[in-house]
Amino acid sequence: MTTLAPRAPAPAEPVRTGRIWLAAWPVFAVFVLSNAATPLYPLWQQRLGFSAGTMTVIFAGYIVGLIGALLVAGVLSDRIGRRPVLLPGLLLALVACALFMTAGSVPMLVAARVLTGVAVGATVSAGMAAVADVAGAGRKGAAALASSTAMVFGAGTGPLLAGLLSQLLPMPTVLVFAVEIGLLVSAGVVVVGLPSAGSKTGVRLRIPFVPQSNRRQLAAGIAVFAPGITATSFVLSLGPALLIELLGAGNRIVAGAMAFAMFAAATAAQFAARSLTTRSILSAGAAATIAAMLALGVALVANSLVALVAAAMLAGAGQGLGQLGGLTLLLTAVPETRRAEANSALNIGGYIPAAALPTATGYLGDALGLPWSAGLFAALLGLLALAGAGVARWATRDSRPVSSGAHAG
Repeated sequence: MTTLAPRAPAPAEPVRTGRIWLAAWPVFAVFVLSNAATPLYPLWQQRLGFSAGTMTVIFAGYIVGLIGALLVAGVLSDRIGRRPVLLPGLLLALVACALFMTAGSVPMLVAARVLTGVAVGATVSAGMAAVADVAGAGRKGAAALASSTAMVFGAGTGPLLAGLLSQLLPMPTVLVFAVEIGLLVSAGVVVVGLPSAGSKTGVRLRIPFVPQSNRRQLAAGIAVFAPGITATSFVLSLGPALLIELLGAGNRIVAGAMAFAMFAAATAAQFAARSLTTRSILSAGAAATIAAMLALGVALVANSLVALVAAAMLAGAGQGLGQLGGLTLLLTAVPETRRAEANSALNIGGYIPAAALPTATGYLGDALGLPWSAGLFAALLGLLALAGAGVARWATRDSRPVSSGAHAG
């Protein structure tokens, strides 16, 4: 009697690109909310009578909530699964929309921004990890690109929508958040259908970090991502005030379009960089942030709208490339059971200076004038980006293109 050899298991069917991008929809929807308030700050400022320093505190409330969420959301998501973290995050985003729509005081705006930050913190850790779960081991590069693109394109869509709706239609501080509620509900439908990976070995919360063998990749990502996202945070928090003070441009469509152009540049830069090594991506990201600070200096000296928009777009490219490079390094090297935690660690490292430096610039602007404080900000951040380029080149070795999804650190 002939014994048949056991049949080899069939190879896993490749994950369709559409499924990966659909999994990134909740990231896009939440990030639309993240910056939707940007063109509306001058309206609230006029209505409630707060200073530029207070404006940056309202903006920084978002980052405080985000960092607080990142401290627990990543580790929690790796333990109990993606859905139990994402769904409460979406619910808090809906509450934030309601607060924005009815805000009649600075504390209400701060509360709305804090809840927005918590929702984004849950999404940036658990949501991006869920995209990687859907993509599987063979398409980590595609997962990094989808997650990062959804983040930056959503972050740019929010202020553009807010600028258009608030300038052209009634109820300027209400309509964009009504639209966002619809986006969040659709995101909830997608989240329900996502895999809810988790080790379920018990929840032991800790400060998010990565295994010791991956700390070099984390350092390289933060070194470039942090200056880039600090530059975009400056544009989002103080850009509308600069438009009014330097150029007399109070049109909210202009403010929203500038923010959209910034994140459109981030999206384009990420797609353009797919064939580059992660080392080249990080180097280009640092160079873009340095160029952004030089352009900001020109805008301040020459009162130039063109230079200010160029600074915003270069800042977007710096953030987008730093984020893509950092995410790729981590997604291709960190074990699946630490993936969301690694996302949290990268974003905490980036968002701390993104909260501190623009806030300090806003209050310094109250004392010295916004052009002087913005000039000091540009000089300091340019130096930090230059140092980040050195750290990234030291921390990365031979790497392969992002599109390959191979180990890049």
